[in-house]
Amino acid sequence: MTPRIDALQYANWSEKVFRQMREGRVDAVHVTIAYHETFRETVRNVERWNRWFERHPDLIFHGKWASDVARARAEGRTAIFFGFQNPGPIEDDIGLVEVWHALGARFMQLSYNNQSLLATGCYEAEDAGITRMGRAVIAEMNRVGMVVDMSHSADRSTIEAAEISTRPIAITHANPHDWAPALRNKKADVIRAVTQAGGMMGFSLYPHHLRDKSDCTLESFCEMVARTAETHGVHQFGIGSDLCQDQPDSVVEWMRTGRWTKDIDHGEGSADAPGFPPQPPWFRDNRDFDNIADGLRRVGFDEAEVAALMGGNWFRFFEESFEPRG
Repeated sequence: MTPRIDALQYANWSEKVFRQMREGRVDAVHVTIAYHETFRETVRNVERWNRWFERHPDLIFHGKWASDVARARAEGRTAIFFGFQNPGPIEDDIGLVEVWHALGARFMQLSYNNQSLLATGCYEAEDAGITRMGRAVIAEMNRVGMVVDMSHSADRSTIEAAEISTRPIAITHANPHDWAPALRNKKADVIRAVTQAGGMMGFSLYPHHLRDKSDCTLESFCEMVARTAETHGVHQFGIGSDLCQDQPDSVVEWMRTGRWTKDIDHGEGSADAPGFPPQPPWFRDNRDFDNIADGLRRVGFDEAEVAALMGGNWFRFFEESFEPRG
């Protein structure tokens, strides 16, 4: 059977969440281990994950290669793949790209909303594109086998990354801007640039990325998937839920603000509701992946296409992306 893969989660991790992954038959999850952390702070997050792997070996293990997804499915466990939502863990040192790959990181966003040393974030007024260091880091990520993720990056930067990278890149968690006009969502020319270069995009279930937010219907979401797949090709898409299950609202401040400002950055929320929005009732946690699969069938996808969207496409992408070159 085709594996089930979620290309982005940032839950408040616990045995409960890990058991729900198994109840939802989720074979692999890309988890965020850094937003604004430095190298050493991110190592501390790896140490925390190592304790979870030690305590729950019947439920989860550290995934590093595409073959680990098949292993997870065969053993009834979930492979956990590490990724960063900002390049902070490499600081200003390109040599740390290879170090992090050796430590198991497989995804890195080139920017998180703001300008970074590598690329422009989607909240900046001007998009200067990929920087000189960004070009060098992309080449190094291509060499060692780390995915270039542009989920929170601005349009020009994302298009340039797709052009510069010699391996397909990813937008692990976002939706089309014309369906839900959040700053984080992607315009058609950006999706086209990524997918035509062989890249992948994961559809997000985070309410601020959805039409009608927490009131978004399963039918609306699946119809959006169908229209996007018809335009850009069904084999370039999957799920990147951006599930932030059980996180306290205080975590939103770290995600959006980090240490770069003294003010509260409400980002995709609002001054009246700066915390996490409630999930739509048809996708509350990992146990609800069957709802998405059923909804995709109802809007006309056949079984092979449903399997591809629920994990098969990401599995192929993992096979192409994680192994070093040369």
